Amino acid sequence: MSTAGTTVTPHITPLRAVWHRPAARKLLLLAAVTAAVAPFAAAHWGSGAWPHALTVDLTGPLGRANDWIIDNRDSHWLFLYFFGHISNAIIVSVRAVYVVLLALGWAGVTAGATLLAWRLAGVRAGVTALASFAVCGLLGMWVPTMRTLALMIVAVVASVAVGALLGLAAGLSDRTFRALRPVLDTMQALPAFAYLLPVVLVFGIGVAPAVLATVVYAAPPMARLTALGLRGTDKGVLEAVDSLGATARQRLLTARLPLARRELLLGVNQSIMMALSMAVIASVIGADGLGDRVYQALSTVDVGSALAAGIPIVLLAIVLDRSVGDHSVGSPRPRLWAGVPQGGTGGHNRPPGRTRTITTWVASIATVVAAGRLVGTTWPDGWTVTIAAPVNRAKDWMVDHLYSGIPGIGGTADAAAHYTAWVLDPLRDGLQALPWWGALALVAALAWTIGTWRTALTATLSLAAIGVLGRWEPAMDTLSQVLAAVAVTLLLGVLVAVAAARSDRVERLLRPVLDVFQTMPQFVYLIPVVALFGVGRAPAAAAAVVYALPAVVRIVSQGLRQVDPAAMESARSLGATGGQQLRQVQFPLARPQLLLAVNQAVVLVLSVVIIGGLVGGGALGYEVVFGLAQGDLATGLMAGTAIACLGLMLDRVTQPTKEAN
Repeated sequence: MSTAGTTVTPHITPLRAVWHRPAARKLLLLAAVTAAVAPFAAAHWGSGAWPHALTVDLTGPLGRANDWIIDNRDSHWLFLYFFGHISNAIIVSVRAVYVVLLALGWAGVTAGATLLAWRLAGVRAGVTALASFAVCGLLGMWVPTMRTLALMIVAVVASVAVGALLGLAAGLSDRTFRALRPVLDTMQALPAFAYLLPVVLVFGIGVAPAVLATVVYAAPPMARLTALGLRGTDKGVLEAVDSLGATARQRLLTARLPLARRELLLGVNQSIMMALSMAVIASVIGADGLGDRVYQALSTVDVGSALAAGIPIVLLAIVLDRSVGDHSVGSPRPRLWAGVPQGGTGGHNRPPGRTRTITTWVASIATVVAAGRLVGTTWPDGWTVTIAAPVNRAKDWMVDHLYSGIPGIGGTADAAAHYTAWVLDPLRDGLQALPWWGALALVAALAWTIGTWRTALTATLSLAAIGVLGRWEPAMDTLSQVLAAVAVTLLLGVLVAVAAARSDRVERLLRPVLDVFQTMPQFVYLIPVVALFGVGRAPAAAAAVVYALPAVVRIVSQGLRQVDPAAMESARSLGATGGQQLRQVQFPLARPQLLLAVNQAVVLVLSVVIIGGLVGGGALGYEVVFGLAQGDLATGLMAGTAIACLGLMLDRVTQPTKEAN
């Protein structure tokens, strides 16, 4: 309204201003619902931990299923003619690949890996492959490396095939995509260690269950990225293809798949890395190779032997990551009609240069294999270096001087005890004392604030499912370990990332360190922390922090570096200090990357905290380890399901959606 040319602005009260904010409306509405429901819930089911009246005991049915599987595993047709054939096919495939690797000899395998890495990713990747396989031989780990590589090859081929088929179906059908998404979310949220019990129960121990558990763990990234690549195809290109009269099959083969090439190769890279990580963890159920050496060293706290087996694992991961990862990121997109003959010369004329390259490759590999057969199939014993003894002496010195020998401070043992008493215990007690309906309301509020009502419903139902399964208290214990470790990870990660984002020299120095720590499988981290911190929840938290830190540093550093230069220049022109630029410009503009770093920290920390059950972490991780060791399907499967629900809840609480706010 205006009077005599003067505009009168209606007065907006603070309450109305708050109400205009979508997140505030969600929280106020949820608070009103909680206030109405809480008294009824507290009066009927109590206000402490999850009430026993709302639990469902599945011990009996799962125990009977466990007994039936054990009694019929050697006689029922389902095991003899279905699972048995799958197991035999896996064993034969792994054995065949292993025989081929041995037949090539150490020189043939090394040369083949070098040429392949060079062809895919350049000279630097080829040199890295050559040096890595040479180090594997020098450490006396050639045969275990070949066994792990054979298992990896079979598992990766199966993972990529299964993931590509699922991703193809999800990328071409909206209904299939909606149906597969919760399944893939659950598989991604479930830590690797929880996959082992079901496959062991059905297939026993050995190579077959190890490969199957690896496929279940490594296929989802391939499926997700394949679907993402197919669904993200430029609509203009598809319209152009349709206008040329292409069929659905031609549209897929000549347009959608070529344009999704980067996502497909990235999916292969992620499947390889996750398969390698799982192949090491699968040593718990009898998978031979490098993982078995690490697992045996863990049981005796033999840091030297663990490092001797852990270094080849890291080198394999680096070689595979460089060969596939660099190629997937740096290569240009192919032509749209890559399969159509050019210039009318026909589709069967191979370019002369390509023919010469293939001939050179075949001749080079044949020459190297022949030379390798002359010098021997396995790495010569005289060319090995033993590092276990000096590493163990260094470890003993560190333990003597760091475990409890620091004057005035105590040492790592005292630090672990203080961390447990001052952080983990109060946080666990607080979460376990929190009213169950209050915990549900808090999770719903967090998920709804950054997401939609579907996100909040999924997170709330996931947490409620833990209570229904009767795993509320151990889940709160696990949650306390995860939250404490995530807080430390984010604090250290942001500090390191800020330094890396502001200095190119720091970024270059950190890159190889982050590469090593990011490619090292989860299992390897437990060895040094047990030696320094003993057993308990503290070493599990320390291993989780070290494992999740590289991902947080990379994501936050990249987010800070990609802030709009114009915004930074504007802040500097206004006289903003470095700290003001960081707090008021870089952090707000990098909010999506910061939230992604929190999400990845939660997921990675949870995976290691569960494995920490092997070193006294307790809670749900211990129940999974106990169920696996005793063959107790009820205990292990219910704990694994609770872990999956906890991971899904944490993923929803920390992963914002585009529709939010």
